[in-house]
Amino acid sequence: MSTEYFAPKVAELTVGQDIGSRSIDVTRTDLVKYAGASGDFNPIHWNEAFATGVGLPGVIAHGMFTMGSAVQLVSDWAGDPAAVVDFQTRFTKPVPVADTTGTADAGAVIEVSGAIGALDADAGTARVDLTVVSAGQKVLMKAQAVVRLA
Repeated sequence: MSTEYFAPKVAELTVGQDIGSRSIDVTRTDLVKYAGASGDFNPIHWNEAFATGVGLPGVIAHGMFTMGSAVQLVSDWAGDPAAVVDFQTRFTKPVPVADTTGTADAGAVIEVSGAIGALDADAGTARVDLTVVSAGQKVLMKAQAVVRLA
């Protein structure tokens, strides 16, 4: 049995077609790791007292962490991260991440689903529209990735 992956082709897609969905568990440990990788050590992403002191509901995920986690669905579907040639979104709500230290629970869950929003056969691209929700709230609006396909 072959495990070879076949990337989607523009000619085989239709507007409205579902590309899949996923749930992303987020812990505060994930945020600390992301802070180290990105260099963004803003205390709103790891210090509860600081975050609530500036009016937030608690520690929140980095916006770019949320954005990057969401677009992963698209790059996995396309079969190549380099196929994503554009990604845009508007941040609308923070993703609060509860302290679950010592448990196996996620501090937050980000739900991502995607559908084909537009096709450009001449350019060989598909626009994927993402719905990104956490705790019942849309956290990204107009999340759209353009993917170059065969």
